Amino acid sequence: MNDLNTSTEARITDKTAIGFIPCYTQPFRILNLYAGIGGNRAKWGNEFQITAVEFNAKIAEKYNKLYPNDTIIIADAHQYLLDHYREFDFIWTSPPCQTHSRANYFINYITESRYPKMELWQEIVFLKTFCKTKFCVENVVSYYEYFIKPTAEIGRHYLWANFSIPKIELPKGEVGTMMKQYVGTGKHAHDKALEDRNCVNADLGLHILNRALEINKQNNAIQTGLFADGF
Repeated sequence: MNDLNTSTEARITDKTAIGFIPCYTQPFRILNLYAGIGGNRAKWGNEFQITAVEFNAKIAEKYNKLYPNDTIIIADAHQYLLDHYREFDFIWTSPPCQTHSRANYFINYITESRYPKMELWQEIVFLKTFCKTKFCVENVVSYYEYFIKPTAEIGRHYLWANFSIPKIELPKGEVGTMMKQYVGTGKHAHDKALEDRNCVNADLGLHILNRALEINKQNNAIQTGLFADGF
């Protein structure tokens, strides 16, 4: 990372984000875990204070070029969530989906057998139990029966949240097909780089954030009314 310019180095760091007292302040504080190149964040704009956590330094560089106003932290997102979940108003987490996706039907026969990684379910249980602010855990529709019912299923995504998520229509085949005849045409999934395939649809990311903001606004209005009644 030494070849980065000074302004980039100030944004990409392995240090912790600034610790804030948990409260609903402006700007709204968002934690974007397993950030990749920020597909889910693409339509969030720049009015929020966004902290992105990505383990891969090269991918973090790409994220920084796309979203220079965000704070990018190079760290283990799974551990970072455990240590810092109290510091944010909204948490988005997308643990790696590769061991959960339906592609494992093919992978198990063609290349290797592998277990589903349990970080996904650990984060769902932890956030549902302890997180007091709004959160959303995103992953793919799995090849096995889920252990905890998703809050919503939209397109190829399972979503677990502590608020309701209305269904929206997403384009079909957004990742690409796995059919061999489409290799090299731009329609095959592997014609894209892995970080591009891992991107969550930007409209879905915006839809979920807007829903979290809407619920937060309603809660603030209720709290304001209660304080007003007390004076």
